Amino acid sequence: MREAAFIKQNAEKWKKYEQEDTRQPDELSERFIELTDDLSYARTFYPESPVTRYLNTLTTRFHQRIYANRKEKSNAFFRFWLYDLPYQFYQSHRALLYSFLFFLAATILGIVSTLYDESFVRLILGDNYVNMTLENIKAGDPMAVYKSDSMTASFLTITLNNVRVAFAAFVYGIVLSVGTVYVLFYNGVMLGAFFTFLFQQGVIRAALLTVWIHGTLEISAIIIAGCAGLTVGNSILFPKTYSRLVSFQRGARQGLKIAVGLVPIFITAGFLEGFVTRQPLYPAVSILIIGVSAFFIVWYFVWYPIRLNRRP
Repeated sequence: MREAAFIKQNAEKWKKYEQEDTRQPDELSERFIELTDDLSYARTFYPESPVTRYLNTLTTRFHQRIYANRKEKSNAFFRFWLYDLPYQFYQSHRALLYSFLFFLAATILGIVSTLYDESFVRLILGDNYVNMTLENIKAGDPMAVYKSDSMTASFLTITLNNVRVAFAAFVYGIVLSVGTVYVLFYNGVMLGAFFTFLFQQGVIRAALLTVWIHGTLEISAIIIAGCAGLTVGNSILFPKTYSRLVSFQRGARQGLKIAVGLVPIFITAGFLEGFVTRQPLYPAVSILIIGVSAFFIVWYFVWYPIRLNRRP
């Protein structure tokens, strides 16, 4: 069957399933089975077609509703992390790409601006922080800023600040994604200016091995929080077949799940920054921590959702 004929034959049914809610278990199961059959057919004959991605999204939604009706309260916590969050996150992969590109562009801008204007880093980081860092470099400990507070105080302060930044990136998405882009832009410029300044001072190696111990999780989580904010903003800008209000409600729920899912990552990043970063570690240990953190981010937020959504 030609793809156009396949779509024409089933479009009304799909639209009905998408827009008309039902709470009857038998009908819900019947719809899910029909959608699964349609998805299998589309995957076989039109694997790269938008209709296949559409059916995958619709089938996933019914799958979640069916399992939500099962009495598995004891497993709800684990289901959220193993299935619900990755399923939701897969739908936001395009927003994740845009968030990463915004952040990368801002970081490059911070690097170039610092290279061509020595006063730029003071404008971004502040005179007090720059002067303190210069004094630490002269004293032979460029990363002494991470030892200025007690470990517990640093852990709590850093974690709360990171969570605040993440939820700001999410909430600001309601302003048609503009607020989220601003958060990504500001943090990206600051990161680029910071590392370029340390490069100019000749301490970039120590900085990379120290900062990225916690920064791998921290920066990744900010980008992912930006993805949550863009998901909300895009739901308002591009409602597709839904009304703008319904689209916003769906986008807000999806973005909130992503933002909540970042809290453990920020706690882990705060722990690393408060308790581990200040320790005199061997370079191999620092590289191991950075590598494991990067692997986890790529696996859980990119590879695993793709793999999970490709299952029948």
